[in-house]
Amino acid sequence: MACNFRCSSLLPSTTSSRLQPSSLPNKLRLWGLKRQIPAKSLVLKNASGPDQESVNGFSNRPTKFFTEEAIGAEYGEGFETFRPNEPLKVDVDFLNDRMQESCLQRIRYIMKPDEAFGLIFSWDNVVADSRSLKLSAWKLLASEEGKEIPTDGDIQRSMLYTNADQVLRKVLYWADEESELERLTARLSQLYFENLLKLREPIEGLKEWLDAVYTAGIPCAVASCLDRINLTAALQRMGLQKYFQTMVTEEDGMESIAHRFLSAAVKLDRKPSKCVVFEDDPRGITAAHNCTMMAVALIGAHPAYELEQADLAVGSFSELSVINLRRLFAHRGAAFMDLQKQIVEKTPPKRKLTTDTIF
Repeated sequence: MACNFRCSSLLPSTTSSRLQPSSLPNKLRLWGLKRQIPAKSLVLKNASGPDQESVNGFSNRPTKFFTEEAIGAEYGEGFETFRPNEPLKVDVDFLNDRMQESCLQRIRYIMKPDEAFGLIFSWDNVVADSRSLKLSAWKLLASEEGKEIPTDGDIQRSMLYTNADQVLRKVLYWADEESELERLTARLSQLYFENLLKLREPIEGLKEWLDAVYTAGIPCAVASCLDRINLTAALQRMGLQKYFQTMVTEEDGMESIAHRFLSAAVKLDRKPSKCVVFEDDPRGITAAHNCTMMAVALIGAHPAYELEQADLAVGSFSELSVINLRRLFAHRGAAFMDLQKQIVEKTPPKRKLTTDTIF
């Protein structure tokens, strides 16, 4: 069955902007088929006292911070979504094939080539300094429990990038019993949430970079494991909400980092091969490449030598310019600007010798 798959309405968009996507029939809308919350996700309800419906004006609390997500799309696989007749499998090749530019879009991109790109920003350590938020939460928990945080670099890296229950049980040895483990992980998550409410400043140089790409008309998305309410509130406090046309959050039910990036590409109405991911983690860079996306690494949480696989690595957003985005795709050419011509090699005809030719 032939169908057009270029619309960002395939996944519900939550923010409006001057770049309004087109619409498609309802039969092609994508909705998460499997919204599974990992068993090791951190729940806040048993942290201290009875559960509360609202805290500081927020109706929902973040439930997943200190979990290690799968990279995903190792073989180009995507995710399944519902449609009226049967589940629809959406993978990398499917999106790159179906989300081709229309004739009118190609004309527009000839005049404004920068708008052909889509930018996807990871929340952790790219938009917000979540590394400091996590480390502060660990220190506060240690203070409450009368413990000390080891100064060893490997242990602190485990505290930031490994499942909290594994760190508490096998790295810090703070908990053995299951009930104690649940209490500590819940309290740790609550402390992180309290730190998140105090967040006011984005990563240095990000606002100026977003302002530049906003002026160039390049659509942007932010991908996070936070819930939609708290992510929106955090962006508002930092003054960044207007720069992001859409977001991918916990409600989208994506099961890996790569799936989150693919979901963002669909919402931006850009095929994955025309998207650029901004990441600080080697795992996120691998996920971007698995999705045929370009990856720009932000050096900081990880040293430069761990980010060698990135297409571009920078120390801060102040080093970037819009021309850098064009150069990332320079080796691919511009399919929407240059006609592709097939060259057929033909053997030149042999010259026949005649009497007139000889004499």
